Amino acid sequence: MKELLLEVLGWLGYLERPAVVVQLLVSVGLMLLCRVARRRRWLGRWPTLAYAPLGLIALGLTCGLLGQLNHPYGLAGLLALLWLGWFGLALLHRLLGRWLRPERLHQLESRLLRPAYLLMATLLLISQVDSLRDLAVAPLGSLFGVSLSAGKLFQAGLIVYVVLVGCGPPAAGLAWLVQRAVGMSEGSRKAMELMLRYTVVALGLVAVGVHLGLNTTALIAVAGGLSVGLGFGIKEVFSNFVSGLWLLFEGSVRPGEVLMLDGDPCEVRKLGLRATLLWRDRDNAELLIPNQTFFTEAATTYTASDRMRRSQVSVGAAYHHDPTDVIALLEATARQVPRVLPEPAPKALLLSYGDYEINYALRFWIANPMDNVGICSEVNQAIWHAFKANNIEIPFPQQVEYPMVWPPEQHTPSTYHR
Repeated sequence: MKELLLEVLGWLGYLERPAVVVQLLVSVGLMLLCRVARRRRWLGRWPTLAYAPLGLIALGLTCGLLGQLNHPYGLAGLLALLWLGWFGLALLHRLLGRWLRPERLHQLESRLLRPAYLLMATLLLISQVDSLRDLAVAPLGSLFGVSLSAGKLFQAGLIVYVVLVGCGPPAAGLAWLVQRAVGMSEGSRKAMELMLRYTVVALGLVAVGVHLGLNTTALIAVAGGLSVGLGFGIKEVFSNFVSGLWLLFEGSVRPGEVLMLDGDPCEVRKLGLRATLLWRDRDNAELLIPNQTFFTEAATTYTASDRMRRSQVSVGAAYHHDPTDVIALLEATARQVPRVLPEPAPKALLLSYGDYEINYALRFWIANPMDNVGICSEVNQAIWHAFKANNIEIPFPQQVEYPMVWPPEQHTPSTYHR
């Protein structure tokens, strides 16, 4: 570790050279000037992407001028190339935006393209001030009796990152092929995709251990350390992880299903290692629920075997209307709402006799539980217009006031007033 720190401190001597300082000031100054010009739109209606080429041209001319003056310009030229590559990423963003959805494009850029480019740029800049080979063999110490170097640790970290980021598309593609061949449901396909991702990640971690040269004794020691950690600090994390695996095998909670949470329908978006991601439609909120919650609390699902759900609205009608006519009108009104399923047919019921109204319930079936609130609103509006067109009265609470005579013995029915 000491040798690596000495190598890094040696870079300061390179950065203190006047020739390097001049190149850095010129390059960074042109980049900042280009950024300010783009924000304030000094070129008027010119497109935003036009500012970067102008800055690159200016930086290229500056490098040529430094060359004519026999001044070193290698660092400035490298910064110009890196700036050009970053400009290329902006063009690639617009090109990929024609075929990929915004969320997919954001994941591709934030997890793969930009990190890969920044890693390459960092290695190129380090190569200007030091030798990558000498830096790679710098010792960092030992782990379970295995010596570690900077290069070996860098490769192990790179493998882990690539496995974590890159296992998604292959797993999704293989699960899609199996779905086409076997004919499994969409929820089973997503569950299989997650299991494949977990398997690839586990194999990647084993490959990292083999790359580092860890032996069986070291792995047993790591497992022992984890078991101790489970007893003290990460018991809940491990419990949620095992619960997630069990949910995948059991199939009780799968991506795409709709669960009732605190009276609101929520769609399962992602079943992760620690928690399940749910989406609530009414406020577009994403909820993270620990996996073990589904084993300790009751959960209602509307899509375990079928996405159809029976919904209900309640309404009251005055006593002077014939209940047979009201029930027939309610059922006919529900059949006219577009998003109410015709089969099973809507059913209206007389529930009870209230203080000032007869209470009815209209039950109907919908195709998607996530649309329940919106469809209930459409049905209630249709009932309002149907009652108005057929002169069906929806009564409201009424109170009768009368004077109280004291003492009560002197109170007679003739003193009541309505």
